[in-house]
Amino acid sequence: MKNKVLLSIRGLLLVGLGIMMSITNCKRTQIQQVRKEVSQVNKQQKQVTTQIDNLQTTYNANDQIAKSKLLAFAKDYYTFSSQSDYDKRFSKVSSILALAKDQQNILFDSSLDATGGSRIDNLGLTSQYQTATGYTSDLNNQTIEVLATVIIQTSGTGQKAINQTVLLHGWFDTQTQKLTSIKINQV
Repeated sequence: MKNKVLLSIRGLLLVGLGIMMSITNCKRTQIQQVRKEVSQVNKQQKQVTTQIDNLQTTYNANDQIAKSKLLAFAKDYYTFSSQSDYDKRFSKVSSILALAKDQQNILFDSSLDATGGSRIDNLGLTSQYQTATGYTSDLNNQTIEVLATVIIQTSGTGQKAINQTVLLHGWFDTQTQKLTSIKINQV
């Protein structure tokens, strides 16, 4: 009887051990599955992080290009000392612009008076770019909105040179890498 009890206990222990091994194997399988899923999530997270970094790098690069092109426009647009210099402004900045024809005509008028004479030369008008600071806002589709506060020094015959502040408001196309619109406001 004692042997039967011991045998029964041994049998129960073996059955219990078998059940424990089965449960342990099941848990191991579950743990391996969880590890595999965590690994996949980590890979996806790395891919998303890389994509975000690439977008930020691209955006920041375009951001800097947009600012530099608007500031280059300001420097060439506001620097002239004669009608001849005034007329050359468009050729200096045309490579960074993709303006509508009507806006181009407004920004780059001839500055001639009703008789066809040069207001620039007749009044001795000069303009000298001094400094500027550029700012950008969020990317909208493929367009970055860019602003610049520009300080220019202007004078005329018999006039003391004065500093003026101008606000340029532009839109930069990231695909063409050109300014597609510019508005100018006196501050």
